[in-house]
Amino acid sequence: MTLTERLSLFIKRLPVSGSMGLSGEIGERLTNCLPAFARRILARHNRRLIIYPEGDRARLSLVAGLDTEPLGELNLAHTTTLPGLSDVRDQDRPSVIELCLPRETVLTRTVSFPSQVRANLPQVIRYELDRLSPFESKDVLFDFAAQSGSKSAERLRLDLALCRRDLIDGWVERLQALGAPVDRITWDGAWSGANLLPSEQRPKRRRLRLTLSSVSVAASLLLVVAILVTPLWQKHQIARQLETEVARLRVQAIAVDEVRQELERVRQGSTAVLQSKLEQPSILEMLRELTTRIPEDTWVQNLEFSAGQVDLRGESGQATALIAILEQAPGIEGVSFGSPVTQIARTGKERFNIAFRYTQGGAE
Repeated sequence: MTLTERLSLFIKRLPVSGSMGLSGEIGERLTNCLPAFARRILARHNRRLIIYPEGDRARLSLVAGLDTEPLGELNLAHTTTLPGLSDVRDQDRPSVIELCLPRETVLTRTVSFPSQVRANLPQVIRYELDRLSPFESKDVLFDFAAQSGSKSAERLRLDLALCRRDLIDGWVERLQALGAPVDRITWDGAWSGANLLPSEQRPKRRRLRLTLSSVSVAASLLLVVAILVTPLWQKHQIARQLETEVARLRVQAIAVDEVRQELERVRQGSTAVLQSKLEQPSILEMLRELTTRIPEDTWVQNLEFSAGQVDLRGESGQATALIAILEQAPGIEGVSFGSPVTQIARTGKERFNIAFRYTQGGAE
C-alpha cells in the first residue's frame, strides 16, 4: 500500500468528534501510515524509559516503537546506576524518561468552570485546589484535560488528576541524581498527553526528539501536501507526456508534409512533361502531309523541327509553287521562303529554303 493510499485510509477512519484520547489515536494512526523503515527510524529516535515505582523499588522498561524491553529493577535508596543503561552510547539513550504511577496513587475527578477562565485554567485550578481536593495546592501535583463539547458552552468540563507530591519527589530527585531527569509523570489509565510534572520542572532536552506528537504534526503536514500537490504533480506529468508526444507527432507531421510536397512537385513535373508532350504537334502527321503534297520532282534534303517551327531545305522543279501547296495543308501556316531561291545550272532545278509553323490543332 502506497503512502497516499495509507493517508487516504487514515482520513476515512478519523473520528468526527474530539476526545481526550484523540491526539494519541491520531498519532498512532499517522505512525501506522508511515512505511516500515520510517517507523523503525522513529522507534530508534523515540526510545522511552518508563519507570514503574512500587514503594521504594521500581521496575524499568525501555519502549521503542511497539517493542518493550524489561531492564530490571531500581532501588530508591541503594541504586547508583540505571540498569541496562550504564554502557549505552549517548545517541542511543532514551529521549524521554517517564515515571508511571500506580492507578491508586492518583485522584481523578470531573470539575467545571465558567468558560471565561479558559485562557487561565492552570492558575484558576491551582487557586481552587483547596476546594477541589483534601490537600493544599503546595502538597499536590495536578494535570487536567478538557472534555469534548461546544466552544460556545457557558461552562467548561474538565478531567482533573491529582497526586501527593511526597509520593513523587523522592523518585524525581533520585533519577535526577542518576542523570535521568524525569520528563513526564503519568499513571496507569491516564489520558493521552497527561503529565503531572509542572512545566517549570521539565528538563530542556538539547537533542531534537522525534516524538509521536512531532510525527503527528509532520504527518499531518505531509498529508495536506500529498492531497494538494499529488493531483497537480500528476497533471504536470501528464502535461509533460502530452507535450513530448505532441512534439514527436509534430516532427512526424513535418516529415510527412515534406514528403507530400515533394510528391506534389514530382507529380506537377510529370504532368507538365505529359502536357507538353500532348501539346506537341504530331511529327508523323506532318511528315505524312508533306509526303502527300510535295510534287514528285521535289525532294527534301534537310528538315528541322523545333517548338512547332519547321525549316525545309531541298531542290524542286517548281520551288515557287511549293508555297501555295504547303499553305493548303492542315496545320501548316506562315509559309515563307527563308532565303532566296537559287537556280542549279547542272540539273536545272531550284534550291529552296522554306519555313513554316506546324500546329497540333490543324493536324487534328
